[in-house]
Amino acid sequence: MKEINTSDTIFDLVTKHPELKEVLLELGFVDIIKPGMLNTAGRLMTLSKGSKLKKIPMEVIVEKLESYGYIMKED
Repeated sequence: MKEINTSDTIFDLVTKHPELKEVLLELGFVDIIKPGMLNTAGRLMTLSKGSKLKKIPMEVIVEKLESYGYIMKED
C-alpha cells in the first residue's frame, strides 16, 4: 500500500504517483487535466481543500483511493 497525506498538494501527489491523475479525475477533480492547472492551482490545492471546493466528501475520496491501494494519512 502507498501512503498519501491529506495535506499533500495535488501537484505533489500526481508528481509522486502519476497514476493518481486518472483516479482524481474519476473523483471529480476535472481541472487537473486543463493545461497549466496542475502546475498552478495544483501546487496550492490539497485533497482536503479540493474536497471542500468540489463538494466531494472526504470519505468518498478515501474509499476510492483505498480501492486503488493507497492509505490516507492526516496531519
